[in-house]
Amino acid sequence: MAENGIGTNMICQVGVVVRDIERVARAYADIFGMEVPPVSLTAPEAEAHTTYKGAPTPARAKLAFFQMGAISLELIEPVGGPSTWQEFLDIRGEGVHHIAFRIAGMDRIIAYLEGKGIPAVQRGDYTGGRYAYMGSEGQLAVILELLERVNRE
Repeated sequence: MAENGIGTNMICQVGVVVRDIERVARAYADIFGMEVPPVSLTAPEAEAHTTYKGAPTPARAKLAFFQMGAISLELIEPVGGPSTWQEFLDIRGEGVHHIAFRIAGMDRIIAYLEGKGIPAVQRGDYTGGRYAYMGSEGQLAVILELLERVNRE
């Protein structure tokens, strides 16, 4: 299916990079009349197998998720080490970092996008899945995130 795209056109998440996740989470909760979500810390490099621009990185991030209809809003505060999140914050400041899609066939879809001149910038694992950020800003004005659920038994 990757020959005709990434296999879906349904956005599941919008990611916003912030400097102070607690402050921004409280502001979203207040403005939208929602509960402040819990803030979690991503797993360390040894567990998450995080790579940035092809090299291992100790980068981590604080995350908070607001469920807003069919789309989740992910707040991301970079914590140490080089990452796409920290680079975005350093160059552009706070703002929309990515749009995400749930996909099947991560390696195949990455190869498809790389064939379109969209490189994989950062990859890693999380509980129940894996992700890849694709450097699509030149073509799409935003980073694409691929999310794939994985059974790890």
